[in-house]
Amino acid sequence: MKKIGLISDTHGYLDDAVFKHFESVDEIWHAGDFGPGVVEPLAAFKPLRGVFGNIDTADIRAEFPEQNRFRCENVDVWMTHIGGYPGRYSTFVKPAIYTNPPKLFITGHSHILKVVFDEKIKCLHINPGAAGKHGWHKVRTLVRFCITDEIIHTLEVIELSGR
Repeated sequence: MKKIGLISDTHGYLDDAVFKHFESVDEIWHAGDFGPGVVEPLAAFKPLRGVFGNIDTADIRAEFPEQNRFRCENVDVWMTHIGGYPGRYSTFVKPAIYTNPPKLFITGHSHILKVVFDEKIKCLHINPGAAGKHGWHKVRTLVRFCITDEIIHTLEVIELSGR
């Protein structure tokens, strides 16, 4: 079993509460728009996977790919910053997501927390919303979940105080 802490759109702001909420996770996944000063403390705290977002600078783009497709336990995971939603996937992912769908599709960018199962391709889509202070979102959010073998379970939404 792997316990995952999922975060996105920090835009250079990393709330101390993230470390408390992710204390029990095995890995942290960041779905892009890290901003400055976020990668180092997260990577020092827990193993970190991620993708770069549209605001990320060359140093972050050199460290993280635009799209990250990997296996966690026995789950095929695809993470990208701008990927759209079920029924409205971005043109960059649409051909591949329908011909070779993952079991778990993770995006950021919209600052909108969303957990949706795409029945058409049998894929769980998660956007953890935004954990940073920059943007139009009213609530800062994180997501925690577990993966055991082929099962994604125990999904929790965490609201961070204030914006």
